[in-house]
Amino acid sequence: MKYFGLIFAGVARKPLRSFLTVASLFIAFLLFGILQSVSKSFETGVDLAGVDRLIIAPKYSIVDMLPVSYLQRIQQVPGVEVIAHQTWFNGTYQDPQNFFPRWPVPPAEFMQIHSEWVLPEAQLQAFINTRTGAIVGRTTAETYGMSVGDKIPFIPDIWANLDGTSWEFDLVGIYDGIDEKVETSQFFFNFEYFDEYRAAGKGTVGNFVITISDPTQANRIANDIDILFANSTSETKTSTEKEYRQMFANQIGDIGFIMTAILGAVFFTIILLTGNTMSQAVRERIPELAILKTLGFNSASLLLIVLGESVILTVFGCLLGLAAAAVLVPEFSLSLAFFVGDMALTSDIVVTAIALSIALGFIVGLPPALRAMRLNIVDALGGHT
Repeated sequence: MKYFGLIFAGVARKPLRSFLTVASLFIAFLLFGILQSVSKSFETGVDLAGVDRLIIAPKYSIVDMLPVSYLQRIQQVPGVEVIAHQTWFNGTYQDPQNFFPRWPVPPAEFMQIHSEWVLPEAQLQAFINTRTGAIVGRTTAETYGMSVGDKIPFIPDIWANLDGTSWEFDLVGIYDGIDEKVETSQFFFNFEYFDEYRAAGKGTVGNFVITISDPTQANRIANDIDILFANSTSETKTSTEKEYRQMFANQIGDIGFIMTAILGAVFFTIILLTGNTMSQAVRERIPELAILKTLGFNSASLLLIVLGESVILTVFGCLLGLAAAAVLVPEFSLSLAFFVGDMALTSDIVVTAIALSIALGFIVGLPPALRAMRLNIVDALGGHT
């Protein structure tokens, strides 16, 4: 405690340099908080027990398709209540950068399954009865200025239509979530129109979505469905929605490895940057440190002072980064809800980050601290160090 004044004086000696160092650490730990939250969401184990909604997808790849005729056979499995299906559409809306999930679905059954989305009855009936009808979530509607009654065009990429032109849908509804935690980013349109008008792949779907009568029987129902299509030309894998969406996102690569690689590169750079800053700070203050030794400060005291400066910088930068991450993670969670579900800056991520910042402080501060500890007063004051 008695060295705090000297430690803070050292940190404040070069305000601009200290600010830039803390800013670099802030960015590093902001990325740490966000990327670890994403990674943790993917690492969370998925259990079928107690789940009342399941996804039936192609067993080997999400780019494979399933016959829509599977619907009748799945419906006959004991415990299955409501069944619908959805197919990844993709396409371009105005600009290739404008991304939101787009799916053709059977309107009535699909909305019955997804009770977390709220759509006025008149709009639901319009969705069911309009051949080119579509609905969109509130988030996407507000982002792109969509309103009920608009014509929504998509330039096809995966699914060309019979005329070789753009797809065009009539926006008949905007749905909301039952609460603010429910993502409302997706766009749905009538499967019957899609299947009639597409140039290829007729009679196939991307996956089926079912609700079951008894969540405790989820494992049994999933196994029964997959056994039903075992050894067929289109085998299935039944899973939770969370597991399916993680699998969907994992098609771009190993998410955990990507996050670790990014953080590794960031922190390697930060070690070099902060280490250079601390070494330069000690070099500039060699006469001052020699005077402290002359006044009675022993070598261990100088070691603690220099290490304290380093640790204060890294911990302060860490806390600022985590504070910003705590604000941004919920926003990212809403934007990425389709792929990663709930993201949260959990306590173990915070503790890990603080421990990492302290360790980082010791790593970058130890070499200059040892130099200060071994300082020879005569050489230092004589300018020979």
